[in-house]
Amino acid sequence: MAVTGVSIFPASLSPVIRRDFTPLVGKFSKSKHSISFRRLAVSTEQTPTPTPTTTATPTPTQTTTTRRLSEKSEELGEAEVAASVDEVEQNGRVWREYFERSKELISRSDGGPPRWFTPLECGPPLKNSPLLLFLPGILSVGLGLIKNHCRIGKIFETWCLHIPVMDRTPFTDLVKQVEKTIRLENNRSPNRPIYLVGESFGGCLALAVAASNPDIDLVLILANPTTSISRSQLQPLMTLLEFIPNQLPFSPPNMLSLMTGQPLRMAIESVVKGLPLQETVGQLSQDLDAISSYLSVLADILPRETLHWKLQMLKSGSAVSNSRLHAVKAQTLILSSGRDQLLPSQEEGERLCHVLPKCEIRKFNNSGHFLLLEDGIDFVTIIKGASFYRRGKYLDYVSDYMLPTPTEFKKAAEDNKWISAFTSPVMLSTLEDGKIVRGLAGIPSEGPVLLVGYHMLLGFELVPLIANIFRERNILVRGIAHPMLFMKKGNIQEMFLDVSQYDMYRIMGAVPVSASNLFKLLSSKSHVLLYPGGVREATHRKGEEYKLMWPEQSEFVRMAARFGAKIIPFGAVGEDDISEFLIMMIK
Repeated sequence: MAVTGVSIFPASLSPVIRRDFTPLVGKFSKSKHSISFRRLAVSTEQTPTPTPTTTATPTPTQTTTTRRLSEKSEELGEAEVAASVDEVEQNGRVWREYFERSKELISRSDGGPPRWFTPLECGPPLKNSPLLLFLPGILSVGLGLIKNHCRIGKIFETWCLHIPVMDRTPFTDLVKQVEKTIRLENNRSPNRPIYLVGESFGGCLALAVAASNPDIDLVLILANPTTSISRSQLQPLMTLLEFIPNQLPFSPPNMLSLMTGQPLRMAIESVVKGLPLQETVGQLSQDLDAISSYLSVLADILPRETLHWKLQMLKSGSAVSNSRLHAVKAQTLILSSGRDQLLPSQEEGERLCHVLPKCEIRKFNNSGHFLLLEDGIDFVTIIKGASFYRRGKYLDYVSDYMLPTPTEFKKAAEDNKWISAFTSPVMLSTLEDGKIVRGLAGIPSEGPVLLVGYHMLLGFELVPLIANIFRERNILVRGIAHPMLFMKKGNIQEMFLDVSQYDMYRIMGAVPVSASNLFKLLSSKSHVLLYPGGVREATHRKGEEYKLMWPEQSEFVRMAARFGAKIIPFGAVGEDDISEFLIMMIK
């Protein structure tokens, strides 16, 4: 078998991840005239076996979890700042790496049928991880998740669909090929879900596949799907291509080269980044240099004949998927950009959310069409916040939970730093010998531990408490939260609430209040936070300050005793007094 820089497999077969390819991947010098192609998998020959083989790693134990929390917390501070700087620099290279890898893929492609490939940086995933099939957009390279490969590969078995430049497989045949793959994988592992991540055109493909397979457990994640192509700004381009003679050089690079100065800057800024020019003038000039150097790669990806074929595929794919929306029963998450210059993505996202029965939407108001390649967009963080990651038929808020990364914790702290700035909280705790000390040293390191307290006004004490426990003790506290934070479509209240505002609470470990969830958390030796007074206590009226509104029968005591959990009562003072003082000043 000849080993090259990339692993490609026919779409009707399953990829075989070869770990021995890693040391054989070519390494190129980093001179200004050289290109480095890193960690793109595989073999130019077709594999005869339809069953993928991976090396599974065991699910981390509680000890491993504690160690990971410690490692994450140590990365905060100076290390976190350094990581953030490095991340910004790396994001600036996303498009360059995208085109470099695209060039490698199309140069190795034999022009054959669509096929799956697995980037080497994707894996091995955790034990019993779900399968993720990435369905690409109009460019059809299959690298739309390139900036997320490493994180995705840890929690998914990842396959990406590559459609060669000269391939002319009709839309209905593409649907059949993806269907064949998901049926084979569903027969092999019937209890694990299959994720279809569709970018742009891939969103239409995912919807069509889901409509034809309602009996398979599918989870759809669609980023700016082209189901609204009839209302797109690409419509004039489709008409123009039909009338321009074949002898004229017409391609995306040629069209861009006709623009000079400000028009070119505006075009690339709008389409690629979707941001106002005045906000990123310095970055834009760098992007122009990078993009102009890869115009030839774009010409290879979308020659005139291929561009015309792709545009026709967009029309047929949109027509087929829209006609089958009524048959889609799969759980669906729509990712919509507010500054998509190609499609009316946010309006279309709202439409799909109303049509599909199990659909949620997340809006990115400052993003453009290529959402998954943009700076600041983390695919794994999005699905964690939306509670869209599960390993079985049903979501388990305990076993399916993933610890927050340092970046996610920092984002949560920054979003709520105004609370600490306004209240200047001071934490006190009691040691085993009864001594009261400043800080949280009195909280036991080993679980199970149940922290029980009462809410101040609107529960503002919650965020500083959890954040400081995480910083000082390397302990992630799992909060028992009101069901409102986990509402799904069908709840009448959802029409008046933007449920995405609770995503960060879910990322930080909140679980819906229920006896079964408390049982699972205590049995896994977790640190659990419980407010028996609930929302009523957090919304207390005048004269009810510091009043407990707990139920008469506190069943949590019996459950804590069953697992030998340490119950730590706690209280907060000052917030109600500050609120009363402010109200008096306003009056």
